[in-house]
Amino acid sequence: MSTVAVPYEGSSPILKLVDVGKVYSTGSMEVEALHGVSMEVARGEYVAIMGPSGSGKSTLMHILGCLDVPTSGTYHLAGEDVSRMSEDALAHVRNRQIGFVFQQFNLLASLPAWRNVELPLCYSGVGRAERRVRAVRALQRVGLGDRIDHRPGELSGGQQQRVAVARALVTDPALILADEPTGNLDSHSSADVLSLFAELHEQGRTIVLITHEREVAGSAQRAVGILDGQIDTDGQPSSASPSTLASLR
Repeated sequence: MSTVAVPYEGSSPILKLVDVGKVYSTGSMEVEALHGVSMEVARGEYVAIMGPSGSGKSTLMHILGCLDVPTSGTYHLAGEDVSRMSEDALAHVRNRQIGFVFQQFNLLASLPAWRNVELPLCYSGVGRAERRVRAVRALQRVGLGDRIDHRPGELSGGQQQRVAVARALVTDPALILADEPTGNLDSHSSADVLSLFAELHEQGRTIVLITHEREVAGSAQRAVGILDGQIDTDGQPSSASPSTLASLR
């Protein structure tokens, strides 16, 4: 029987999954990636979702990020049921409600930092002048106000990830979803980025961080362990079950 992950008391959930399942069909075969996942994340929480390869955490991340929809169960994001939305509707929700930070940075090498940061605003129909103002402000918030005209190749790995975080912030999303954000960074840059997440959390941002590294999960205030497509543990980062911790390498 899986553990039901719930938020800390006194806060309304920004996201809520109820009995979510996901089945992938390949020819005559069906693979159940998630089974009966129920969890909530409150506004302003900083939650790490951890699990080994094949645990279902990537599938869960895709559903949380509205990159995919569940086969069964429901998912509410910021009070809106996104479980059965069309691709166009999901794209609108992603742009409006979610700021993504990925392992690979996903920056355009030919564009300066501020142009990379403004990209989500282009899809929202924001005017050019306002886009620049908001992009520069976002870069200042992550400590890169003096690097706005630098291209990715002129920045360190940690600085590139800070640009990616600024891009995630520029639309003022309800949720920041970070998928293995330190996976391509050295230890110093990893600590730098995790410190930035801690600052954003202190400012009231809701952050969900996907990781297979227990040290990274330890930076969050709460950790949800997933194993074999189900919630395995939920609580303080140090409270993960032996089965989950043993599988993390």
